[in-house]
Amino acid sequence: MFTSTANKIFQDVIEKYHVINSVEQPFENAYSKSDLIEHLLYRKCWIDTVQWHYEDIIRDPQIDPVAALTLKRKIDASNQDRTDMVEYIDSYFLEKYKHVTPKANATINTESPAWGIDRLSILALKIYHMNEEATRTDASEGHKAACKVKLEVLLEQRVDLSTAIDTLLYDIENGEKYMKVYKQMKMYNDDELNPVLRGQK
Repeated sequence: MFTSTANKIFQDVIEKYHVINSVEQPFENAYSKSDLIEHLLYRKCWIDTVQWHYEDIIRDPQIDPVAALTLKRKIDASNQDRTDMVEYIDSYFLEKYKHVTPKANATINTESPAWGIDRLSILALKIYHMNEEATRTDASEGHKAACKVKLEVLLEQRVDLSTAIDTLLYDIENGEKYMKVYKQMKMYNDDELNPVLRGQK
């Protein structure tokens, strides 16, 4: 199933990042563009992983305000990259299923495949870090026990979300559902749509 591959790639990305465990480390994709969907999934999860750690850093109550502003700009850029990658992944599926004729009673899903995959990537990060907390040697037994309970819920959620994504892709392939992708209408980075940026032109 598709999500078996996706979950394995996400796990590989997260483990690779934590070898150095720095937001400043260089990125190298383990897949070439000839393996397009694997290439996109790897890049997508790397963006999510770096941003996860940006979000940790910016919550430091002692962070220098200038450094915080710089980091906020990086988070904004990362969010844009994340959205772009979702759209690239959806474009892959649109191309893959372009020859499928939806059935007369075909329905549309509440989200596109790539936005489900986006949630699956974030879920992989939650599982990794919750497992860290559940096995921390310097944490109390109460803390570890609570985190183990949360980890079980996250693992169950991954099974359910993976099943839902695989079912959606199967239904699209068989004409039971159809894809309709709306490009993200983000306004805050556009100097024509954001009134603050527009006022500075």
